[in-house]
Amino acid sequence: MRIFRHVENRELSVCLQSDEIRRSDAVLIATPEYNRSVPGGLKNAIDVGSRPPFQSVWDGLPTAVVSVSPYKLGGFGANHHMRQSLVFLNMPVMQQPEAYLPEVAVMFDDQNRIKSPETRDFLAKVIGSFANWVALIRGEDARAGTGQDKRQFKNA
Repeated sequence: MRIFRHVENRELSVCLQSDEIRRSDAVLIATPEYNRSVPGGLKNAIDVGSRPPFQSVWDGLPTAVVSVSPYKLGGFGANHHMRQSLVFLNMPVMQQPEAYLPEVAVMFDDQNRIKSPETRDFLAKVIGSFANWVALIRGEDARAGTGQDKRQFKNA
């Protein structure tokens, strides 16, 4: 993804991505940690999607964050830094389970499969919990009766 300095510089590819995001049921953000934060390209994509003001493609989208790191902390800094931005964008973020994946460089075998059964089980739990989180948030929108949710959700 290209880095953009001004909303006016948006290209068709970004606009198409924005339309795809608007039609999404939810967002699962998977990010490496760079200097206790997220990569600039990811932050830029979030920022571009938040413009123009009051027309953010992110508004109300249920979200989960998975972070990875080559170190033992597993991307804790990136995960929490991303969550700070998501709160401002009105993206309800799944609180548990938190997903930090440490030492990602040695996590995979030579077939690019996760070596550890415990890690595979944990990631399955994260995905299952995220599916439940999305259903819960969608149910809250329906019960609230605000009529402000413009997305068409697919059956999970």
